Amino acid sequence: MNQHPNVNPAPEEDNDDEMVGTLLSRRRALRLLGFGGGAAALAASSVLAQRTPPPGGQGGSTSLGSSGATSLPGCVVRPAQTEGPYFVDEKLNRSDIRKDSKTGKASAGIPLTLNFVVSKVTVGSCTPRGRVLIDVWQCDALGVYSDVSGNTDDFLRGSQVTNAQGKASFTTVYPGWYPGRAVHIHFKLRPLDASGKPTGEFTSQLFFPEAVTDAAHAVAPYNSKGKRNTLNSTDGIYRNGGSQLLLSLSGNPQKGYRATFDVGLNIG
Repeated sequence: MNQHPNVNPAPEEDNDDEMVGTLLSRRRALRLLGFGGGAAALAASSVLAQRTPPPGGQGGSTSLGSSGATSLPGCVVRPAQTEGPYFVDEKLNRSDIRKDSKTGKASAGIPLTLNFVVSKVTVGSCTPRGRVLIDVWQCDALGVYSDVSGNTDDFLRGSQVTNAQGKASFTTVYPGWYPGRAVHIHFKLRPLDASGKPTGEFTSQLFFPEAVTDAAHAVAPYNSKGKRNTLNSTDGIYRNGGSQLLLSLSGNPQKGYRATFDVGLNIG
């Protein structure tokens, strides 16, 4: 099996909570949605810097689902985070990403259903946004990524295009851990034009509550790896806005977990 490298974020990757492009700030998103005054003041500490899009037209800003803010709608601005070294544009159009497409072998682990709901922030509301390509990639229960460092498998990678209701769903496994990183899942959003060509790009990561990870990693096959060495609080990437990307999950290690993540995307 491929030995996963020890991954620590490089200094230049630590600034991963910057938005790119010249679109919505968190405060402006809240104002568009009708949350002035108090809500905008509440969000002021999370307003993100903007910078010029990189060459090639990639980049953008986004607004992501609010965890723990029950008075707010799903569309509030959240941070972009580093793509990391393990993205591969596999073009694997599939909802269940657990199997390697060549061998048919499924990754062991606790089932996780991850639902995305993509919207566009408009005045007073979030409207569903279809035709957004969502890529998801992650490590397996033992901290290994497919298709890197000589590993030619493609497990735990896949993409879906949102339907007219802005929805896409993935069946995966609860992620394991590897040195230097908190438990996480990567995702990338690319709006598509009528010909299927991407018109923008937003990349970030999803994180997990420590108590849920403790319960999940106490069972096989996770417990064979031992206790993880990096928590959310000590992960350099999580500290740059990860609390705004924290999933709220239902379920348990015996029956599996489920989470829904709202994404307000205003690029492309």
